[in-house]
Amino acid sequence: MTFKTKTITRRTAIGNIALGAAGTLAVPHPQQAFGQAVWLDMDQEALNDAYSQSKNAPNTAQVVARYGTNSDLVRQHLGEPRKFAYGSGDVETLDLYRADAPDAPVHIFIHGGAWQQGSAEGYAFPAELFVNAGIHYVVPDFSFVQDVGDSLYPIVDELRRAIAWVYRNARQFGGDPARIFLSGHSSGAHLAAVMLTTDWEARGLPDNILKGGMCCSGMFDLEPVRLSHRGEYIAFTDEMEHDLSPIRHLDKLHAPVIVAYGSYETREFKRQSEAFARAVAAAGKPVELIVAENYNHFEVIETLANPHGILGRAVLAQMAWLDLSPAASAAGQPVSARLRMASTLSA
Repeated sequence: MTFKTKTITRRTAIGNIALGAAGTLAVPHPQQAFGQAVWLDMDQEALNDAYSQSKNAPNTAQVVARYGTNSDLVRQHLGEPRKFAYGSGDVETLDLYRADAPDAPVHIFIHGGAWQQGSAEGYAFPAELFVNAGIHYVVPDFSFVQDVGDSLYPIVDELRRAIAWVYRNARQFGGDPARIFLSGHSSGAHLAAVMLTTDWEARGLPDNILKGGMCCSGMFDLEPVRLSHRGEYIAFTDEMEHDLSPIRHLDKLHAPVIVAYGSYETREFKRQSEAFARAVAAAGKPVELIVAENYNHFEVIETLANPHGILGRAVLAQMAWLDLSPAASAAGQPVSARLRMASTLSA
């Protein structure tokens, strides 16, 4: 199976490049001193840099501050979200921005922050796009790795509870449990991919509880992550590396996936996305790879808030809210005319 790569500028789509399925990932050398290969051709310093998102993003502080100010503006427009507890822990709450539509689909966003920081409050900025399209927007809070024994397992368990809560309670807030979609950014993209490759049936839920996903600038194989400086604050084990590397569990993937990254990402964030997309394609699952030209790691997720933006258009199309078919484009229909209700997605 092949998949298409979209290389997209800030203004227009450049084109589609058909890519074939790739082979297996390289096996790294054991961690060694600086100057000696640790992963692929990288020594320890180069590998650490490759997993430092800000290395190619000198405007990191400015962009992250913009997440917050734009989230404040969205709350001014939409009002404060409804907050629900999805579990028993103090941190286990989610923010719901309701659409004014009955039986509306639900989009869940998992924020990034290197598993160490971030909050639902700071990631409200995409909410208006979804609410205006008649889609509920949900963003959960969850624990930071340093607060749960330096392990990723508790974070994953919390997010599984959040998704289960949304599925079981969707009808009560006007949502359709048969139309739940998911996205995530950076470490949140890793967590979103873990959710997409979760054995939901083993947890008493439908295996296709998630109808689609978008993973932006993520990490999908934890082996090189473990070898990088991130292994200093995450207590990786062989079991954790295997269990929480989504690329190793694609047999559990039951939804189409959009994989996206910015052209100014570091080499490992690019490689991780490309390898994951190729592996999904090789597994015979639907996947779209989007390369956003002239965006760095932190800027690209801002386009999720814009219905004309790279990620906003892609996610609305995945949810069948935006018809991007050649016929619609040839007819010259404006985007607003191509927004449509996704009432026939399979349960």
